[in-house]
Amino acid sequence: MARGRSAGYEDQRDLILQQAARLFAEQGYGGASMNAVAQACGLSKPALYHYFRDKYALLLNITEGHVTRLQAQFDAVAQMELAPEPRLRELIRRFVAEYAQARYAHRVLVEDVKFLQPEDWERVRAIERSVVDGFAQTVEALWPQVGTARMAKPTTMLLFGMINWMFTWFRPDGAMDYDAMAPIVADLFCGGVAAVKPPQGKPAKRRGRIRVVPTGAPP
Repeated sequence: MARGRSAGYEDQRDLILQQAARLFAEQGYGGASMNAVAQACGLSKPALYHYFRDKYALLLNITEGHVTRLQAQFDAVAQMELAPEPRLRELIRRFVAEYAQARYAHRVLVEDVKFLQPEDWERVRAIERSVVDGFAQTVEALWPQVGTARMAKPTTMLLFGMINWMFTWFRPDGAMDYDAMAPIVADLFCGGVAAVKPPQGKPAKRRGRIRVVPTGAPP
């Protein structure tokens, strides 16, 4: 009879993916090794292979898992049946929050997706395209003239440009955290700089720092 999985199997698997994402983000997919992942998780290398057959399996699970979670966030907002602007604001809030807790996985998606095999690359990109298309439809619903000018997709990509790369410069241990930043992104996108409002209801934290990190350097 085949042995069943232990009660902590999925928790251990998630921990491995988190540590692998951190190492890939800091060292690059090519620079990180299975030995390093095993050490970061407090496992032997044979024990690590019990969960993932090789480094490529880690990469695939990190990237596909990340975009699948983003798709799930989009679907959850769609089910709320909000008007266009509240829907867009809720999407921005959720995506900023998702990136906050998955910043390493997001960096791996941005920088290491090129190492995926063609069929895996296409599957991950298809999920990404679905999410972008959903955002573009929301943008067009809020500003029909953007859709008329066939600018919904480029406008949406400008929005993603704001939130996708936040991890390269934003420090959540500074004056503002991600919860405070999300409405600022929404205000800026929906109404421009004049519409941006200071965070409300949060105690002041120590002065933060904003530091531009060159692409490819660890956050």
